[in-house]
Amino acid sequence: MEEKFQPSFKLQAFFEINNQKFEEKLLEEAVNVKNKIDEILSIGNINLVNNAHKLVVYILDGKVEELELFAKQEGIAWATHSIDLSFKLEWVQAIRRTIWNFIEQYNDLTDEQVTSNFFRLEKEINNQVDAFLNAFFISYSTYKDSLIRAHRKLVENLSVPIIPINNSVCILPVIGSVDMFRTSILEEKVLTEIGVSRIQTLIMDLSGIADMEPQVIDHLTKIIDGTSLMGCNTVITGLRAEVVRKMIHMGRSFDPGTKTLGTLQQALKEYLIS
Repeated sequence: MEEKFQPSFKLQAFFEINNQKFEEKLLEEAVNVKNKIDEILSIGNINLVNNAHKLVVYILDGKVEELELFAKQEGIAWATHSIDLSFKLEWVQAIRRTIWNFIEQYNDLTDEQVTSNFFRLEKEINNQVDAFLNAFFISYSTYKDSLIRAHRKLVENLSVPIIPINNSVCILPVIGSVDMFRTSILEEKVLTEIGVSRIQTLIMDLSGIADMEPQVIDHLTKIIDGTSLMGCNTVITGLRAEVVRKMIHMGRSFDPGTKTLGTLQQALKEYLIS
């Protein structure tokens, strides 16, 4: 089917009246993306075809502010749903190629009306496509970084869950692998929480840790010493044999005021009754 054309058509109208042909040509150009359109719609409610038409309108009408806002919205949507950026890049470049394909056809049908202003038109259209990509990637990167920071903060909070039992006693269950990064988080949160909440007794349950590296053990004992300096009694429960052996070989021990018990249940029984 040939493109629809009347001599009075302007470039924008030519694209609008031939939008179905534009879609067909776009899907021919976007080889890898066309099979992902339904998946991307399902994952992020992002309609690539409709958004392509919207982008073309902004470009042809020179709507710079609308184009930039649209790019930012797209960047946030793609970052939120972690959609592969290679699909976005291919899709936009396919839009660019399809636009120029249609401009070429429009030029032929209008006795080369575009040719006289080709360089101006080339600069305007390509600059706007590039501006869209630039705004999109900046928005994507900025929002993705904020998501990573928020996720990391959540993980940090979950990795050091200080649970109040009463006004003066709290439990800190330490579960999973513990490295220097996590002990640094633990140090900051424990000392801060002791100061803010006036914790008098902190029960640190280590039964969920199978083993620790020597430098982690060294850091942990220093944190426990620090709690003592702040007037907080620390009770250690659930130490595994592997950790105790390493402490012995390192010549490390807890502050004399630090109490150790075999299980968390023992500590709860003692400190809740008292």
